[in-house]
Amino acid sequence: MRLLIIEDNPDIVANLYEFLEPRGYVLDSAPNGYTGLGLATQHQYDAVVLDVMLPGLNGVELCQKLRNELHNSTPVIMLTARDTLSDKSAGFDAGADDYLVKPFSLLELEMRIKALVRRARGMGQGATVLRVGDLTFDTSTYTATRAGKPLALTRTGFVLLRCLMREAPRLVSRDTLEHEVWGEDRPDSDALRTHLHALRQALDKPFPFAMLRTVPGIGYKLLSPGDDAAGMP
Repeated sequence: MRLLIIEDNPDIVANLYEFLEPRGYVLDSAPNGYTGLGLATQHQYDAVVLDVMLPGLNGVELCQKLRNELHNSTPVIMLTARDTLSDKSAGFDAGADDYLVKPFSLLELEMRIKALVRRARGMGQGATVLRVGDLTFDTSTYTATRAGKPLALTRTGFVLLRCLMREAPRLVSRDTLEHEVWGEDRPDSDALRTHLHALRQALDKPFPFAMLRTVPGIGYKLLSPGDDAAGMP
C-alpha cells in the first residue's frame, strides 16, 4: 500500500515511517502543502495522511484543491490538534474522509487507513447505476447527478449515498450507516452527522425538494417526490 504523508512535524513523520514501513507500506512525505499537492498530482496513492496546520497551503485548502480542482478522489485522513465540531466540519466539508485528533495512536491510524482503502476499493465492485427520482449514481465512475447537475461528494459521501439509494425509500438506521462507512472501526459520534450534513448540502441545498430525510433518533431515508406524494414521512 502506498501512502502520502503531508506533515510539517519531523518527529511525527519519523514516527510514521518507523511504524508503517516495517508493516509493508511504501511512504512518500512532504513538509508543506504545496509540495504535498504536487506529489498527490504526480503519483497514485492508496491514501493521503494530511496535517491541517501546514505552512504555505493548509490542509483544508489542499484538500479542497484535490477534490474541486483536480477531481482527485484518493482517500484523505486529516490529522489535527483541533477537536471541535466546527473544525471537524471544515475538514469534512473540504473533502476529507476521516479525521484523527493529535495525539493519536499509530495502531488506530493504521486501522483507519485500512478501512478507508477497503471502502475505496470496494466501491468499484459490482458496479451499477442506481436511480432514485432525478438522482443518479454510477458506482463504476464515482459520478452522481441530480436533475443532470453533478454532485461534488467525498468518498464517504458516495458510500453513504450508495447505501441510502440501495434501500430507498426505506429507512436506514444510524448503526447501519456507520457500519457501512467504518465497519467495526467507528469514530466518535459526531462523524456520521458531519458527513450527512455535507451530503445534504450537495444533494438538497440547490433544489426545492429535499430528498434526504431524518427520522430523529432512528435513522435516515431518501425520498423522491413520488414517495413524498404517497405520504411517506
